[in-house]
Amino acid sequence: MAQQATRSTSTVLAAGDRHLVGRFSYGHTPELARQVRAAGGARAWFDKQLKPGTVKDPGTGELLDWFPSLSRGPQDLFRRQKDGVEESWEVMADYQSWTLLRRTYSNRQVLEVMTEFWEDHLHVPTSADLTYTWRKRYGDVVRAKALGRFEDLLAAAVLHPAMLLFLDAANSTWEHPNENLARELLELHTVGLGHYGEDDVKQVSRMLTGYALDMYKSFEPSYRTTDHALGRVTVMGFTHPNNVADGRAATRDLLRYLARHPATAERLARKLVVRFVRDDAPASLVKELARVYLANDTDVRPVLRALVASEEFKAARGQKVRDAGHDVVATHRALDVRVTRPGSRTTGGAGQGWAAHTLPTQCQRLGLKPFDWPRPDGAPRTNDAWSSPSRLLGSAKNHWLMAGAYWPTRGVTYRRPESWLPQRRLPFAALVDHLSRELLGVPATRKSITACCQAADVSRDEVVHADHPVVSARLGFVLTTLLDSPAHLTH
Repeated sequence: MAQQATRSTSTVLAAGDRHLVGRFSYGHTPELARQVRAAGGARAWFDKQLKPGTVKDPGTGELLDWFPSLSRGPQDLFRRQKDGVEESWEVMADYQSWTLLRRTYSNRQVLEVMTEFWEDHLHVPTSADLTYTWRKRYGDVVRAKALGRFEDLLAAAVLHPAMLLFLDAANSTWEHPNENLARELLELHTVGLGHYGEDDVKQVSRMLTGYALDMYKSFEPSYRTTDHALGRVTVMGFTHPNNVADGRAATRDLLRYLARHPATAERLARKLVVRFVRDDAPASLVKELARVYLANDTDVRPVLRALVASEEFKAARGQKVRDAGHDVVATHRALDVRVTRPGSRTTGGAGQGWAAHTLPTQCQRLGLKPFDWPRPDGAPRTNDAWSSPSRLLGSAKNHWLMAGAYWPTRGVTYRRPESWLPQRRLPFAALVDHLSRELLGVPATRKSITACCQAADVSRDEVVHADHPVVSARLGFVLTTLLDSPAHLTH
């Protein structure tokens, strides 16, 4: 056992480093551990990750080529659905798959994590009517601004064609201003309930008139000055004469005000704490992060640095349950599963069996595919939402199917059982310790070794090798047992 611990030392980080990396990545891999060590520790790795352009990310750009329709324009996508060539749900399934693959293989883990955070906060469901025409481009905008100023992200997201389509603002006019986007802008995207009234919603809806799309034709965005509602606007503490037909500058002033409102700062701070620290967000930490947010021109990076430096964050190890997407991606990463380019959907029955298309299905087994939450408030990220018996059973099934290389089977490469052996012969307990370090980034515990002994029907001291039944026939039981443990299901 002592010899094996030495061989796997590079995969085990110090507890504090493992905690930070676990919260701001999609799961442990030996390569990630090496990157953290090479950077000089988790904080140095994190600081580098906050500048994603400095992080080499080979291979992720090629993933887009696997899903050609994600590069098509809105008019082309609409025409293809109208002509029966490709349905909108197929395009959005590709977007879900592409996103999960990026999370699995990207070296820019913090960028991917924060892109998911903001796509939740500024949620546009993939199932909403017509949003498929712009949804991938919307995600690109969020990713590009995920580690910058919230003020910039808010304006880009709220006025994006995908958001305009989702919340019925694509043809809102001075005669008939639609209040949907205005309401969610206040309630969900910025200040939150209790900080505005119904008249504020009406005033914001007037400000958002004029933005339009060429519906059912090109779907190209435009601004129609004749549709903009003129007249003085008062929203909470914001006032504007709004006396110019082109109201875009006035709208940006309003969004700037909302992004910098103390209630928005507190709302975003609380959401970050719930997501990355613990569900019962400590009021003192929320207050401090809100202060940092306002003091730094709404830049999220100083806020994240303050969050990971806080004592509350350091004390929250293992207190968050992985949600569906995190579990699926972390399982692919832990097992070192290599997904390859899929064949066409017509090959083998609507793409069934191609690994690149099955990641969203695996998420659905746990309760929710990415971006499928139908309401505008984004999917829940608290522990109680992901701690049901059905979720645990779904996770166990996914773990078993992948650990045993049973499914998916097309367009995927699994590690051969003997490749998990660190040496030709070793006691079973030493093998479990090695596997725990490789899969989970932690040494095996007495409980995990005992559980694996029971799963594989072998004693801890029995010597195993490539031809031993434990390796040749029952290794999937061992891998699944480790993946079903709290060390993998929480972070």
